[in-house]
Amino acid sequence: MTDDANAPWLIVGLGNPGPEYAGNRHNVGFMVADLLAGRIGGSFKRAQKAQAQVLEGRIGPMGPGSRRVVLVKPMSFMNLSGGPVTALRDFYKVPTARVVAIHDELDIDYGVLRLKIGGGDNGHNGLKSMTKSMGPDYHRLRFGIGRPPGRMQVADFVLKDFSSTERKELDYFVDRGADAVECLVTEGLERAQSAYNS
Repeated sequence: MTDDANAPWLIVGLGNPGPEYAGNRHNVGFMVADLLAGRIGGSFKRAQKAQAQVLEGRIGPMGPGSRRVVLVKPMSFMNLSGGPVTALRDFYKVPTARVVAIHDELDIDYGVLRLKIGGGDNGHNGLKSMTKSMGPDYHRLRFGIGRPPGRMQVADFVLKDFSSTERKELDYFVDRGADAVECLVTEGLERAQSAYNS
């Protein structure tokens, strides 16, 4: 797909649907997507074309600097995210390079953000599913959650809520994550990396 200047950006918060998962580390992508939805001033609706919730809007300064976006929360489970995302990418005619996945990242300290395009999935089931469906050449906002303490299994760690200590700073880090996505979409990857990659 060519990089059509009029195509929207598809911003995908990765997570698991259902209230029992809402506060999990694995759902930080949903948290950032929800904050972006609040900034746009809209609410998610069920997508007609895919198992997902979507919100269409604009982000960035009013006027020619604003960018058309489609926020997406896949309502499949994490390991099946690729199907709904690819269906919506095709429906909105979005080049893969304008897809942004927001996800938790074990290999980065808690609260640290890293923006990049392409790369491997590092064992993340949401990314694995997206890459299998559309190839690896999409943007990622990696939100550091750190490694599990002691002998805790990774699967148990990501499906637990943030600790009470982590929650004290969580709103701040989610806010920064939303800022980083807005900067990526309106000013480009290099500018966003220099501002937000710590």
